[in-house]
Amino acid sequence: MPGNTFGNIFKITTFGESHGAAIGVIIDGVPPNIYINESDIQFELDRRKPGQSKVTTQRAEGDKVEILSGTFEGKTTGTPLTLVIFNKDQRPQDYSKLKDVFRPGHADYTYLKKYDIRDHRGSGRASGRETAARVAAGAIAKKILQSKAINIVAHTLSIGDIKAKKIDYTVIEKNIVRTADMDAAESMVKKIEEVKAKNDSIGGVIEAIVHNCPAGLGEPVFDKLDAVLAHSLMSIGSVKGIEFGSGFKCSEMLGSEHNDKIYLDGKKVRTRPNNSGGILGGISNGEDIIIRLAIKPTSSIAQSQQTITTEGKPATIMIEGRHDPCLCPRIVPVAEAMIAITILDFLLLQKVIDNSIA
Repeated sequence: MPGNTFGNIFKITTFGESHGAAIGVIIDGVPPNIYINESDIQFELDRRKPGQSKVTTQRAEGDKVEILSGTFEGKTTGTPLTLVIFNKDQRPQDYSKLKDVFRPGHADYTYLKKYDIRDHRGSGRASGRETAARVAAGAIAKKILQSKAINIVAHTLSIGDIKAKKIDYTVIEKNIVRTADMDAAESMVKKIEEVKAKNDSIGGVIEAIVHNCPAGLGEPVFDKLDAVLAHSLMSIGSVKGIEFGSGFKCSEMLGSEHNDKIYLDGKKVRTRPNNSGGILGGISNGEDIIIRLAIKPTSSIAQSQQTITTEGKPATIMIEGRHDPCLCPRIVPVAEAMIAITILDFLLLQKVIDNSIA
């Protein structure tokens, strides 16, 4: 089955290439009568767009979204919603030297083996630019979820060995690395600038939390909530690892330590300290869903690297162009978008949200 579509009821199909005419998304299954306009979507796209700070790529894309179908008089109609973002600052010439070589860390070789053709202009569909379409779709999902008091927040937990030591969600959008620890932000920026000066890149960890997710979401056995969330988040090109709740630390714990205690808070069943990360048996339990993502260093670096040509001859390359020295700040809204799309799809499957939200 072609891998450009995600979801069951709230279903998205993204299209377009990094240096093509446009990128966009078709969303099927959007409930009717939701007030939506381009500014709702633009807010989220502006958080992801390039050129927003000194620690992101300087590609000058405004990422202005246009709604092509699926709305009437400012409300969704229930028919497919089509959103498009036209590329304005393509520089395919930056990649002309890479036409016949495979870039280390990229999907050049694997795309060629799969399709017997590849778009060498910034990776084509494999480019992180594709995620703008996901963020546009996620903006719709987030608006619907917020009407049900379900909120998703993500932040940069660490960059390299610089870790956030405290969490204050109010400062995430007040620093250019989108960390919840303002004291750590300066050190994180300095770390990125240091590796950038060496024509290198660096990775980090993003944490995401879903607040007020109702209990009961998830489909046993193969469509567990955490399994599908992992699917959606691992589909982001730079994500190399994922954990829920206590994550990999559970391997060092005893069962008596790891099992969450169950208690009643009024009439609500609660657990603590939430080592499960809000999901038990693949089904949400009503606690915060806690997810952490390992983000790899950007593959495109302006250093001499060993590779081979498409004819199998040894070669060295230096990748030019405009690239993020660290992907974490711009992946924060992408992670939120994919989580929102996934949670909304499960809510619709569970029929928690009906077909006419005003």
